[in-house]
Parts: sequence; structure tokens; C-alpha cells
Amino acid sequence: MVTGYEFAQAVVSGLFIGATYAVLSVGFSLTWGVTKVINLSHCVFALVGAYIAYWLLVLHGIDPLLSLLIAIPLLFLLGIAMHQFLIRETSKRTKDITSASMILTFGIIIIVENLLSYFCKADPRLITTSYTGKSFLLSGVAFPITSLISLALAAVTIAAVYLFLHRTYTGKAVQAVWQEREGAMLSGIDVDRVTAITYGLALATAAVGGICMALMYSITPTIDFTWLIFVFLVAIVGGLGSVIGAAVGGLIIGLVIGLCSAFIPLSLVNLVLFIMLIIVLLVRPAGLFRR
Repeated sequence: MVTGYEFAQAVVSGLFIGATYAVLSVGFSLTWGVTKVINLSHCVFALVGAYIAYWLLVLHGIDPLLSLLIAIPLLFLLGIAMHQFLIRETSKRTKDITSASMILTFGIIIIVENLLSYFCKADPRLITTSYTGKSFLLSGVAFPITSLISLALAAVTIAAVYLFLHRTYTGKAVQAVWQEREGAMLSGIDVDRVTAITYGLALATAAVGGICMALMYSITPTIDFTWLIFVFLVAIVGGLGSVIGAAVGGLIIGLVIGLCSAFIPLSLVNLVLFIMLIIVLLVRPAGLFRR
């Protein structure tokens, strides 16, 4: 029988992992919603961000939080380059960008994973800092420092993306392209520039998500596939293109994982998640926060 402390711990742990999945999903949801591109390689670039943090710590002693100052701009530029040289060129040659993008980005996954396996080896890597493994107790419930840091990073990142989309001209242009692409073009918006910025923003948030995951769990060159499954779940449950949807969807998925882990065998958690996904698709196919 699950005690009250175990239940509370399950809820707290679920919120921590849910927040991380939320920040991992927000960029994936944006690119899918704005450009109809399903970027399967989103999580492998999050993994690149995680490895950047790991190697900067191991080789130069740079704290993972400071490595964000390197990983975020680097992944932002990589996202713009990905759009300009791959996604845009592919869209010129196909009428079905959704299917073509899935094939293209799956190829990117294979390339990046092989590069990571070659240069970083397949051994699990764990970011170990002075605060790793430390936590404080509140009413008998443990709050790991690394999880609290990840929660804070996720909250700040999601809030920043939301404010960017709703308080800046470029962010409003992104929403305009999202809602009516041809209308945005006719109103003078540089759709190509806006779309490139969207990709840069998506991979920048992926870098944050990857580092958050690396603070809490070990990483390997193929762990991105596991992350991708949950990112899909969050994006579909929350609603494509919705920042609030990604945040709420991530927390819902995290709570389900945490609570199910406390009450049922771990092997059945994914079964519960996908049953929930089917119910959401039947009741509200566009997600909980339809745009």
C-alpha cells in the first residue's frame, strides 16, 4: 500500500520530469504547428546540448548552467542553418512537406547519433557537479537540487518563449505565419526569416531541455529516441504550437508517469500513457489547448 509520503514524492517527481518534458516539447510543437514540419531530430539536438554541457564540465570545469551561454546560441544558429539549407530546400521540391520532413529529419538523427557514438562512445555519461545527489527534505518529501534547477530552467525558458511570442513584433509575426501563412506574406511579413527564427528558437529550447535531462539522468548517444516518444505525447496532448499547451501537457504526462510508477509496475506506465493519448485524440484531436 502506498503511503502519503510516497504519494507526495511521486507527485513531486512527476512534476520535475514533466517540466523537463515540457521545455523539450515547446520547440518541437512550435515547428510542427508553424511550418507543418515534424522534426524528428529535435531531441537528438537536445542531446547535442546535453553533451556540450557534459564535455565543457569534464574538460574545462564549466558548470552546466554556464554552458547554457554556449549551447543556446550554438543551437539557435544550428536551427537557422537547418532551416535555410535543409528544410527550405526540401519544401521547394515537394508538395508534402510533412512526410518529406519526417524522412529528412530521421536521416539527421542517424547521422548525429553515429557522430555522437564515434566521438563520445556509447558509455552512459552523467553530469556530476558539487550539487549532484544533494537534496533537501520538506515534510518528508525529497527535493533534489538538480531537479529543482531543471524545473527553474524549464519555467524560465517557457515563460521567455511565451513572452517572445506575445510581446514582440517578431513573435507576433511567428503567430501570424502560424495562423495564416499566405495572409502573413500579403501583409509584408518576411515568412522565410520568421520561419528560420522559429527553427533557431526551437533548437535553442531543445538545448535547455537536453541539459535539464542531463542534470537528472545519464545520457547515451541513442537516448533521444526515448525522449522523442514523450515529446510526441506532450505535443499532441497539449496542442500543436501552443506554449501553454506544451507546459500543461508536460506536467500532465509527468504526473501520470510519477503516479503510475507509485501504483503499478513500471513496465505498464507506457501502456497507461498511450491509452490516455488515444482518449485525448478521440475526445479532442487538436489537443487540450487548440489554437
